[in-house]
Amino acid sequence: MTGDGPGDELFDRVFLARVAEPGDEAAGRWVRERGVAEVASRLRGCGEPLPGVSEKRWSGMRARARVAEPRRDLAVAHEAGARFVVPGSTEWPGQLDDLGDARPLGLWVRGRPSLRMWALRSVALVGARACTEYGAHMAAVLATGLAELGWVVVSGGAYGVDGAAHRGALGAGGATVAVLACGVDRPYPRGHTQLITRIAEQGLVIGELPPGDHPTPSRFVLRNRVIAALTRGTVVVEAAHRSGSLVTARAAQRLGRHTIGVPGPATSSLSAGVHELLRGEATLVTDAAEVVELVGDMGELPPDRRGPVLPRDLLDPEARRVLSALPGRREAGVDEIARGAQTTRDDAVARLYELRALGYVERHGDGWKLTRQAMISVRRGRGPC
Repeated sequence: MTGDGPGDELFDRVFLARVAEPGDEAAGRWVRERGVAEVASRLRGCGEPLPGVSEKRWSGMRARARVAEPRRDLAVAHEAGARFVVPGSTEWPGQLDDLGDARPLGLWVRGRPSLRMWALRSVALVGARACTEYGAHMAAVLATGLAELGWVVVSGGAYGVDGAAHRGALGAGGATVAVLACGVDRPYPRGHTQLITRIAEQGLVIGELPPGDHPTPSRFVLRNRVIAALTRGTVVVEAAHRSGSLVTARAAQRLGRHTIGVPGPATSSLSAGVHELLRGEATLVTDAAEVVELVGDMGELPPDRRGPVLPRDLLDPEARRVLSALPGRREAGVDEIARGAQTTRDDAVARLYELRALGYVERHGDGWKLTRQAMISVRRGRGPC
């Protein structure tokens, strides 16, 4: 889809995406208050400078405007199989509007699926680039589980946790979105060219920057707000105190999205940032089902977590109470056992004979004692009957 000329909104937004940096709130405010056409016209040199920026900054934007070529950007994007999606179009994810004046002017999108439809049921998985084997494993397992449960995994295409998350989703035959801090026609990092190409073929690769643009540290930080806004929740897998993934998590908190953390070893500096989040408002999870319980619709609950079923768990409650009333290492009379089980003497005798038949107790004259099998079972199953 291309614009017909300077008056076309899509054409003007492509122009502004080349002139303004991602997340430029001054440009966003101009667009909201004056409209795309007027802002584009002013930046092309028609009229007075727009308010709210310094003369130096306005001059810099004007310099960019002089070399901007929207038609060329659209042609290069088309050649790379990308399209430009703008606010208000049928494919635009409405949740990005929560960013206010920092909302993207538009998004370049590679891939066939509808970004709006995929974003409705998506989760961000982010974390350390230099992650441990544990971090890579947890990211891949979570992504695989989310994909199998029908959720879209969104991440940043970087090394470490991001790459593991994308591969986990792809390996499960699921859906994944890579949000880049550069042009979608120029995969970054270069070592992930094959992975990002595969994501574009099976999922979506998106970004704010025009074709050919390169990443910078500030662009990575600003990219993270899009990941946070696009998804229902952000899961952080391994993050040091100054990790960029914490920027995504805090953006998610500000936007009212779920902020979720995967705990790591208490001694690991790569998990220190996650643990700090978990001490605040983030929610601890250990698998995909727990993530879906938070971000999903009502009724999407994880299965009950239970330990292994022990033989004594199969006894009826009355028999378990009598069994628990026997001392661990000595004999006891029927009256003592009945008192401990809070039952009658006759009922205690009946249960004791039942337990003897099952191999849990043995009779010694007038007393009863636990067998070795029963002592092991009781030790393993300590707690309420």
